[in-house]
Parts: sequence; structure tokens; C-alpha cells
Amino acid sequence: GEDVVISDETGIQSMAGVMGGSTSEISAETTDVFFEAAHFDQITVARTSRRHRLSSEASRRFERGTDPAVIGAALDYAVALLTRIAGGTVIAGSSLVGEIPVMRIIDMHTSAPGRTAGMTYPSGTTVGRLTEVGCSVTPTGQRDANGAMAIEVTPPTWRPDLTMPADLVEEVLRLEGLDQIPSVIPSSPSGRGLTPRQRRRRAVGHALAWNGWLEILPSPFIPNDTFDVWGLADEDPRRDAVRVLNPLESDVATIGTTLLPSMIDSLRRNITRGQKDLGLFGVEQVTLPTTASGLSPMPSTAGRPSAEEIAALKASLPEQPLHVAVIAAGDRELQGTWGPAQPYSAADAFEAARVIARAAGVEISLRNGEYLPWHPGRCAEIVAVGTDGEKVVVGHAGELHPQVCERAELPKRTIALELDLDGLPLTENFPRPVLSPFPALYQDVALVVDETTPAADVEAALVGGAGDLLESIRLFDVYHAEALGEGKRSLTYSLRFRAPDRTLTEDEASAAHEAAVAAAAEKVGATLRG
Repeated sequence: GEDVVISDETGIQSMAGVMGGSTSEISAETTDVFFEAAHFDQITVARTSRRHRLSSEASRRFERGTDPAVIGAALDYAVALLTRIAGGTVIAGSSLVGEIPVMRIIDMHTSAPGRTAGMTYPSGTTVGRLTEVGCSVTPTGQRDANGAMAIEVTPPTWRPDLTMPADLVEEVLRLEGLDQIPSVIPSSPSGRGLTPRQRRRRAVGHALAWNGWLEILPSPFIPNDTFDVWGLADEDPRRDAVRVLNPLESDVATIGTTLLPSMIDSLRRNITRGQKDLGLFGVEQVTLPTTASGLSPMPSTAGRPSAEEIAALKASLPEQPLHVAVIAAGDRELQGTWGPAQPYSAADAFEAARVIARAAGVEISLRNGEYLPWHPGRCAEIVAVGTDGEKVVVGHAGELHPQVCERAELPKRTIALELDLDGLPLTENFPRPVLSPFPALYQDVALVVDETTPAADVEAALVGGAGDLLESIRLFDVYHAEALGEGKRSLTYSLRFRAPDRTLTEDEASAAHEAAVAAAAEKVGATLRG
């Protein structure tokens, strides 16, 4: 930085506005005194004082601003005081260098203070208060639509802090009394409050909390080597992340394209502190670059950017879709008098996906998937129907890969879920309860299928075969036994049938039941368990 100094032919004598020099200071032997008065820029003095760590009475005074118009009068007064108190002879003559700066004229209306405070001040209040603090007020002769007079205000030279209409409004309100401004709660605008997107985000958070998950705020920053630790392929789009140029931590300088690293870090931190049975969730935005370089153009600061430059700036900004993530380890239900402990499993991650879907008001399906950092044999793709009617993968759920758990210092079989909330179709609906006056009929079906057959495929086959009379279906038992055969398992579903316009007969329900079993046998090779 640069400092302003006072010097002569022998060198620097003092730092302007901060500290005088030892060679020019007054001592007991001083007989001749040279007076000099100056006005120094307050910002320059403040920077010099802090740069050299010299805080003096002079620097503190100049930092607050001084009046350049009183330099001559102040110099004469100082000379007069010295001669009156200590005696001496004043040598005639003085010099003045520089000009007093012209204060900027500020345009405003006399109604501005009242509009800001939300109250009505008597006529003449604005002009009177501004004149009171030394401002020169000149009416322009114009008025606004409400009849308020337009004025030109010239602040005094000792008030360099008055630079804009807001400063003048503050002076009027301060002198009139801030305690006189009433506290009025603003009325809410018309409408239904939250937007559909905001309501969905809140509904998802509430649903997960009501189902026992604990909410955290995931950090947007992730370690730079996260995706190397996971073993992601070089072409994986999640590697295309935004880097921060001046991060708080040099090894955590990446803005995440996924919430899982922050969720994993939070779970690990809790486990190391003794919280070994824990289920967490977070709803936060991720950052996805839209340009290959990840950089935004830098238009000139000489003037306002053009419309094309503004469009290019907006296009370079990364997308930030809203994601929801879940992670858990340990026991979901602790051991007690009610029975043994129930550990978290992949089924809990799948159910969390269904909880999110119900809260968002959409239908989802699950199918086998392979997607790091999930275990390839215990990972499900979360599929929803997009606005174009096509099925789209919006997330994944299941157990984390054993190597990822080991490297992250997490327990084996830790489960996780991440879902793109903005990838779900958003339709504003107003649900109403559907109450049928007709009774439902319940029937169970136990099917034997291959161990590798997804339960979701079996359920889809049953739904497709049962027809319109099927109101709901629920998997409530998974059974393994040698009697079923090698590589086989039994899935038991509860089917609820109901007709919307009549009381359903047992024969009609049984016919739909048999059609569902036949469809499952045809599509997934299921057989009835004997």
C-alpha cells in the first residue's frame, strides 16, 4: 500500500495524519514554531494507521473525517492561542494550497422520511431538520403525485457522511425520535403462502422426522478426494464439480454434486462420539456445473454489461437442484423387554424412499441397480414417471459398498439413500379423503420365487393381474426354508379388494386373486406356497 508523508530536503518528517517525526517535535529549547494545518483523506489515514499499527489521537480524529473548510480559521486560532498563552511574535504571511471540495447536491422529496418510517410528519419537518444539521435546502418547484415537494440538499462540509437520500432520511428520523416510529406488523400478501416446491420440501422433512429420522444440515463442501475414495470412474458426471478458489480448508475445496459425503461425515462423527445407533436425513441443494470450464465470463467494469453478457453470466451459473439424503447404521430398534434388537437394513432405505414419495404425492417403483457408493447386490434404483410420461431414475437406495464403509470408518451394512426432489414431477393438488360406503375384502397370497427375483417385480405382476378391484397391496413377510428349495424364498402379500359402486362378493375377490397369481406365475415364475 501507499502512505502519505510530510517531508523536506532531509527526508521524511512524519506520517500525514498519523504520527509526527522526532526531528521536528517541540522541545524545551524550541524558540521558532512553524504552523501547518491540513485535511487528510480519512480512508488513507485509517489504512496507514492499521498498516503500521500506529494508533494516535490524530489518526482517530482524521479517520472520522474533518472539515476542510475550517483549515484557515483553525490555523489562525492556534496561532492566536499560542501568542496569548506563551507570548511571541507572529511573522506575517501564510499560504493556502488546494481548494475546498464542493459538496454533492442530493435530490429527494420531503415525503421520503415519512414513507420510510411509515408515518406522517408535519409539513416543513424535513426541511427544518435538514437545515438544523447545517444542510442547504433549495426547493425545485416540482412535486410528486402525492404533492410532496422536491428539494435539492447540499450537505455542509463537516458532514462528508451525507452522500445519498437515505443518509438525509436517517438524520430526519433520528432528530424526530426513533422511538416515535410505531412498530406495525406487516400484513401478509394475498395467496396461499408457500409455493408448491416449498410445501413439498417441508412435507418431505416432516414425513421423515415423523418416521424417526433426525434432520441435519449437510455441508455443501466435500473433501477433494471423495470420489477417488469411492472408486468412481473418471467419466462419472459426479466428478464434474465446482472448486472454490479461496476455501476455508484447502483439502475441502469442492462443492458437492451429491449429499452423501456430508452425510457420511456426519454419521462417522456421531459414531466416534458414541452414538452408534443412528438414522439421519438432510434436505439441501447440490451444485452441478453447466459449463465445461466451470468458469463465468468476466465483463468489463467500465459500464453496465450488455444484455448478451448478462445472459452469458446467467447461463454460466451452476444448477442447484434440491436433493434429500438418508443414512443410518446400527439398530433401528434397541434390545429390550419387548424383544431382540432390529438392525437397519436395505429395506429401511427402500421404505424411506416410499415415505418421501408419499409426502411428495408421487408414485415410485424400485428396481435392481448398480451405482457406487452402494453395494451392487443391495442397491435399488428409484424410478418415477417424469412430466413427459417417461420413466426416469431419480435416486438410489440400499447398503453402502463394504469398501466405502471401511474407508469411511463406518460400520458394515450402513444404509443410505439419495433422491433428487426436483427430479420428481411437481403438480399442485388438493387431496381429499376418499371414503367408500362399501366394505373391503382382504386376502393373502404366499408366492415362492427365485432368491434373485426382486420383490418389486412380483408386486408389479400381482397389481397388473388383479385389475381395478385391487385397492392396495402390502408385503408383510419374507420366508426362507429348505423345504422351499435351493435358491428360493417365499413372499407373502396382503391384498385389499373393494368395488367403488357395490358390495364386493367373495367370489369376485377370489377371481381377482386368482388372476393376480396367474399373472405372477407368467411374468416372474412364481408358484403358490403349499
